[in-house]
Amino acid sequence: MRTARTSRRAMTFAVVAAMATGLLAGCASDDGGSDDASGGGAGGKGGTTLTVGTFGTFGYKQAGLYDEYMKLHPDITIKENVTTRTDVYWPKTLTRLQAGSGTDDVQAIEIGNITEAVQTQADKFIDIGKEVDKSKWLDFKNAQATTKDGKTIALGTDIGPMALCYRKDLFEKAGLPTDRDELAKLWKGDWSKYVDLGKQYMKKAPSGTKFVDSAASVYNSAISSETTQYYDKDGNVVWDKSEGVKRAWNDAMQAATSNMSAKLKQFDKPWDQGYANGTFATVACPPWMIGYIQEKSGEAGKGKWDVAPAPVAGNWGGSFIGVPKASKHQKEAIALAKWLTDPEQQDKVFAKQASFPSRSDAYGDLKMSPETTAYFSNAPMTQIFTDAAKTIPTAYHGAKDQPILTAITDTGILQVEQKGKSPAQGWDAATKEVKDVLGQ
Repeated sequence: MRTARTSRRAMTFAVVAAMATGLLAGCASDDGGSDDASGGGAGGKGGTTLTVGTFGTFGYKQAGLYDEYMKLHPDITIKENVTTRTDVYWPKTLTRLQAGSGTDDVQAIEIGNITEAVQTQADKFIDIGKEVDKSKWLDFKNAQATTKDGKTIALGTDIGPMALCYRKDLFEKAGLPTDRDELAKLWKGDWSKYVDLGKQYMKKAPSGTKFVDSAASVYNSAISSETTQYYDKDGNVVWDKSEGVKRAWNDAMQAATSNMSAKLKQFDKPWDQGYANGTFATVACPPWMIGYIQEKSGEAGKGKWDVAPAPVAGNWGGSFIGVPKASKHQKEAIALAKWLTDPEQQDKVFAKQASFPSRSDAYGDLKMSPETTAYFSNAPMTQIFTDAAKTIPTAYHGAKDQPILTAITDTGILQVEQKGKSPAQGWDAATKEVKDVLGQ
């Protein structure tokens, strides 16, 4: 989600906020806006100012957490430093970490950058894992922020457990089941079963509709469920030998070379219009996508969308916060980071922004807004996402995960889906791009 690709958090958080007051982990656009905006709340009147460095719309300010903390701690003032574009935020943060100065007291890290932070910047962060009971966080989330020698450099904020959102009205017209539990049984255990259902849908597809928004969506969904993606457990680059990549690529090619895909690039304007026009029947949806769908589909989509468990549990999105050693107020910063990631605070951000908690002890009090629940046909979304979160596999990650993913989806898959190239030609194009990324 880095490089030329837009951050999911930045794209979707603003939409969530609009929905919740009147969607979940990503909607200030990374393509515009100020690169360095400040904000934070009313401000305490004490002598210690803590800065929190974030990207996009993180949700803490929007959920009122800064104001709440400052009321509890009158000696603390919190200032949030927001960098809208994540492709600006992380390089700037790296420069400051390496210089040993200029960092914020609490520093956010996006999932696409956490492996690089762990592998190259661990000595720049406090081992915040010593300050908390790490068993309260999901195992895979802890693993992402922990070095080989056991140092945890950041605490998990949100995650993106995968589900499938579908238009039950379009399914009915295509002669397919509409019950979420029945559909979940049909595709359970394998994303290829989901693709096979797409072939059935297209036999009687309502005029002007496709089964899925894009082949890249199929790939993203399938690869998120794999343990071995682009790196192996020892940190070796294995993307071109990875069975997980092969399975996800093959599923995506089934969609790209058939008539089931609407061939839309996610988060581009035509994709947004596809929601409004009802041109595709399914989309992979982590919690933060829920509000995005609701906002883009509009009033006409109310009661037509439903949510079912994904074929296999996977994760799309999520972030962390850590305390750099360069912080001038380490003790106070650690206390703030711990408080912001307590279950009560994760629940509040979920209620405001639909950012799904990374702590299992936060799940008991999660509540989706009544308006959103009704929009999605009263689907038990909290239960669906919670069940998925508890079974997400611990994947192996590396520093170049995101650019490799982007090369495969935005170069390889698009070559096939939009330019009519063969799967072999698409793979060759992706290979060239990945080699450039890896400097090979």
